Formats: sequence, C-alpha cells, structure tokens
Amino acid sequence: MAIGDKLVTSQFWNTNTTGFCSMTGPDVAVCLLPGTKLVFANQVEREPTGFQLYVFKGHLRPLIHKVARFRQINLDNPCIHHDALEFPDGQIVLLTRLRAGQCATVLQLPVIEPIENGPRQRMSSLSRAQVSSG
Repeated sequence: MAIGDKLVTSQFWNTNTTGFCSMTGPDVAVCLLPGTKLVFANQVEREPTGFQLYVFKGHLRPLIHKVARFRQINLDNPCIHHDALEFPDGQIVLLTRLRAGQCATVLQLPVIEPIENGPRQRMSSLSRAQVSSG
C-alpha cells in the first residue's frame, strides 16, 4: 500500500462483506493498516440495513465528509466485522455497510516505528491517554 493508491469498495463474492480492492489489480481484498487516511472521490454512501430499510425506504443520505481514517473496532468480539472508517465528525461506519463501487485514494499511511520485537504502530498522544485511562 502506498500514498496515491486507488481503491474501490467491493462486495466480495458469495459473502455479505464489503471491503476495499485495488482499482488496478484483480478483485482481491486490500488490507489497510489502522490509521490509514483515505479521500473518496464523491460523498460516501452507505447500504441501508434492517430498520433503515423500513424507515428510509432503501435510501440513506450520503455522509457529509469525503475524508476518513481506517480503524478496527470491537476487536474483543471475534464474531463481528472489525474494519471501519472514522470520519472527522467522529462518526464510525463499518466497511461492510458501504455501497460497493465507491472510489477512494490513499492520502496518508500510519507511522511504523521499529522496536526490538518487530515493528509496531505509533499511537498519538490522545490515543495513549485514552488507552492508559481505560
């Protein structure tokens, strides 16, 4: 993965999972490091599910932001999806809730610092404070 890489949200064959694939390569999932910053070509659209299908009749308004940071959430629960996007207003949306076919570009990659036992991801001071207080 490199800055400037073009990605597209894809519905993976024979699953209910949506994720990122490279726009230039075969339809294979692309893994992102937590903290990777993306910019979408258009406003981000979600797939309505459950209650949203009934209330919004299958259509949700696009999110107002085009920039998002990749995160992994709910890592303590192995039975649910973890890949998500966090938007500037703090809203978090699972990748599997995004409409397929949306194009994004990698803007920034997280910093990886080498340590004795291998590389690790550097946490921001805010994240460190949140981890130590919890």
